[in-house]
Amino acid sequence: MSTVAEERVLVVPTSKFHALGHFQGFSANVGKYIPALLETDQISYRPRGQMEEDPSFKQLIPYVLFRFTDSAGIVNLFQYTRGGGQGEKRLHAKRSVGIGGHISTEDSTGGTSGDVYREGMQRELDEEVIIETPYQQRCVGLINDDQTPVGRVHLGVVHLFDVEQPAVRPRETEILDAGFRPLDTILPELDQFESWSEIVVQALFGSV
Repeated sequence: MSTVAEERVLVVPTSKFHALGHFQGFSANVGKYIPALLETDQISYRPRGQMEEDPSFKQLIPYVLFRFTDSAGIVNLFQYTRGGGQGEKRLHAKRSVGIGGHISTEDSTGGTSGDVYREGMQRELDEEVIIETPYQQRCVGLINDDQTPVGRVHLGVVHLFDVEQPAVRPRETEILDAGFRPLDTILPELDQFESWSEIVVQALFGSV
């Protein structure tokens, strides 16, 4: 059995998400969803291999965007291409603006579910990228995409990191062709990106 199949990941029942208010695409209503999802007694850790095929649960995924605004006011986003060794095979070779991954039992050493979530997000960042610049970060919304097989079993929590310098680089070897690019060069190419990246870039920064 693969490591992915054996991993136990943080999930909430899809019915809990629907009870709060189902949406397709992006919602900026962080205050409505995040406390209710992280503080519910319905939260649990279940085998990832099963959860990837079970739309009755949503796996909570931190999805971090890095934004650098230069002295001319030009907005740049960190972007990359997913290599074949990353965990979600259905996203291989797709471009992305999001860094993050599953919250698992290795993050559940104590504290509240919110603490576990934050620990998991930090672990994913530490594993995937090297951040060599000060930054300010905030949670800006959620992504739900029931129109793709991957999206039906995941719920993205979007964090925007505003960095002082474009000094973010990959630590993981499967993060390919990475770097900051001007937003106006990313927008026309959104059809090359995974659906979550398309959704969040259009929602936060506008479409072409």
